[in-house]
Amino acid sequence: MLRSVAVVVMDRVVPFELGVFAEVFGTDRTDDGFPGYRFDVCAADGAPARTSSGFLVTPDADLTPVEDADLVAVPGHDGAVAPPEVLAALRRAHARGAYVLSVCSGAFVLGAAGLLDDRECTTHWRHVDELQRRHPRARVRCDSLYVADGRLLTGAGTAAGIDACLHLVRHEHGSATATRLARRMVVPPHRDGGQSQYVEAPIPKAPEAATLEPVLAWLMGHLDRPVSVEELAAHAGMTPRTFARRFRAETGTTPHDWLTNQRVLLARRLLEETGLSVESVAGRSGFGDAAALRHHFARRVGTTPHAYRTTFRDRVAPARSG
Repeated sequence: MLRSVAVVVMDRVVPFELGVFAEVFGTDRTDDGFPGYRFDVCAADGAPARTSSGFLVTPDADLTPVEDADLVAVPGHDGAVAPPEVLAALRRAHARGAYVLSVCSGAFVLGAAGLLDDRECTTHWRHVDELQRRHPRARVRCDSLYVADGRLLTGAGTAAGIDACLHLVRHEHGSATATRLARRMVVPPHRDGGQSQYVEAPIPKAPEAATLEPVLAWLMGHLDRPVSVEELAAHAGMTPRTFARRFRAETGTTPHDWLTNQRVLLARRLLEETGLSVESVAGRSGFGDAAALRHHFARRVGTTPHAYRTTFRDRVAPARSG
């Protein structure tokens, strides 16, 4: 279980991304039933670090908390060169099985430590070519919000860092906790890591440019039933072709991929919070049967519904009737 977080800062640390880690893991919400963490901001020498905005951040400690933290986080740094002791501490953390998470240009620090070799990763879209050039063995995904490769996580930058952190909260504490935390932070509860980092802005010049929010809201209330692009287009008052184009422009993905992601998320919640059979979960989440659920669940979560439920066995409640 995730209980301790150490954030490594150096000169030119990006304050927003440091703030993301502090907001998700460093804010005490235990009185409201959220998990609590030991949270340390660390620097190689324990001395204040100047941010990319010019002000100073005073760390809590040197690198000592990194040695036993469950999560070691590296925010973006504007052109900083990581000291050898930071790289060595990251390698030790990874070797002992800690989560290691970077945001934006923090991926370069992970790369300098040798942690990206033969791993899938991402960074801000402006930096992907340079990251690939410096670390040719890394498998850099240029259009992902975040990438989780085992216990190594990399986020694209800025708000995508929130998505990466919430993904980790969801993995460690369950969908219900992650959703409550997102609501508390007033951010979307789930954006899949495979979504594009940036999407085309809709052009408000014709009726078809109206927001798809009503259609998405309708979809969220009908995940258990089969729907087609033609039906969704009719709800939006568009032709299927225009709807598919507008959907990608506003969400960064296809209707099928978006719908599958939401159904998998619903299935996860049902597996965690109810005692429904896998077949019933498949029906309620819109997959039709257990075989289809297993297929999509394995592709997007990396395990089977049964194995996932076992992980959260202590959170599963008896099935409700009706």
